[in-house]
Amino acid sequence: MGRSRSRAVYSALDLGTNNCRLLIARPARNGFRVIDAFSRIVRLGEGLSQNGALSEAAMTRAIEALEICARKIRRRQVTCMRAVATEACRSATNREHFLRRVKAETGLNLDIISAAEEARLAVIGCQALLDPSFRDALVFDIGGGSTELILVRRSSPDRLGIRGWISIPFGVVNIAERFGLGRLHEEDVAAIMTLVREEMEDFRRQMGNGAAVGEGELLLLGTSGTVTTLASLALGLPRYDRSRVDGVWLAPTEMRRLAYEVALMDHEARRRQPCIGDERADYVAAGCGILAAILDAWPASRLRVADRGIREGILRGLMGISHLEPSRRRARGGG
Repeated sequence: MGRSRSRAVYSALDLGTNNCRLLIARPARNGFRVIDAFSRIVRLGEGLSQNGALSEAAMTRAIEALEICARKIRRRQVTCMRAVATEACRSATNREHFLRRVKAETGLNLDIISAAEEARLAVIGCQALLDPSFRDALVFDIGGGSTELILVRRSSPDRLGIRGWISIPFGVVNIAERFGLGRLHEEDVAAIMTLVREEMEDFRRQMGNGAAVGEGELLLLGTSGTVTTLASLALGLPRYDRSRVDGVWLAPTEMRRLAYEVALMDHEARRRQPCIGDERADYVAAGCGILAAILDAWPASRLRVADRGIREGILRGLMGISHLEPSRRRARGGG
């Protein structure tokens, strides 16, 4: 590693529909070493599905978090950075107004990325967890305003290619606003699963021709707050611990059972769970309905959990350490 590169400081900022996340890192022999991080639930997409625009309160929450990110970036003397925004900003009618406010108040230039780029970055960020014993893997990211599914095939021990991807227009925020933030009933969960299944059906049929997909010899790799939260519950953790959750293997049947159980909890019961708490209690039930639909539609022998994603994908891309071939196919879908 050259001296100039080793001195470089990189940052990746991901402003999603629900969260604002930042990583600052230096290159290291096996990838990168994180030197600072930040994450905050900002609910940027709150009310967006009803109004079509970002609310004043939501924009203010996001900008307050972005100001903290900007200070960290300056303090760490970042030399190369990328800041992206996803579904909420893609779909908001007042996105340009919001971007101008962000620039004026924080100095940050947000890049609204396409659903295709979001899917690509998620795979790059998680690629180290794609077990080489599996030829095919479905990477899925349950976001706030959309859910991305990407079918990945390993072409050689160190090369991955995207066979196809889809972005469906359902995430934890818009599903929760549609079905309510309190207790979901069995018919609500069934309705959520039906919505998601219908959006996935064409993609599943197009991608299901390979033997690995059709026979269940498929690795599922989930990256989202819903999946990491459920993993922490499955492990019985008294508090969230990334080192225990990131990369853990779980049985899809167990995750399906747990997702359904959490989806049917009342709000207070969810809030009392040590790894859910106040911040996630509103939206995790909606995410559980989406996850259950994915697990039903994509039979798999193993499920792996990733507490990593777009930010790590940005960093690997900036540092030139990605090994992902370009996507050749997109199925019908949102985004």
